[in-house]
Amino acid sequence: MGEGCGSCGPAGGGPFSVGLELVEFVYNAHGGGVRNAPIPDGGLNAKCQGCGEAFVLRTFVGKCPKCGGVHAVSPPRCDDPANIQFAGKGYKLPHE
Repeated sequence: MGEGCGSCGPAGGGPFSVGLELVEFVYNAHGGGVRNAPIPDGGLNAKCQGCGEAFVLRTFVGKCPKCGGVHAVSPPRCDDPANIQFAGKGYKLPHE
């Protein structure tokens, strides 16, 4: 089975998912090739949805430098910080 993209993925998640579902979708999108790609224009100004710390989300999946909270935004929605989703307190990326 190939890697799904958009809402055609086997889990049903897509670029417009929310919370943990979006974080995992972006993390796995295109075989993992999207997660560490730089967000255009230097990233998005973000506020950690776990601890409130301000930081810049520079890649499509990133962590708060203060608490390690995992955040993500999908490429089609990376023009607005309001689209950044939070995986939830205590979530760790695979292979950490």
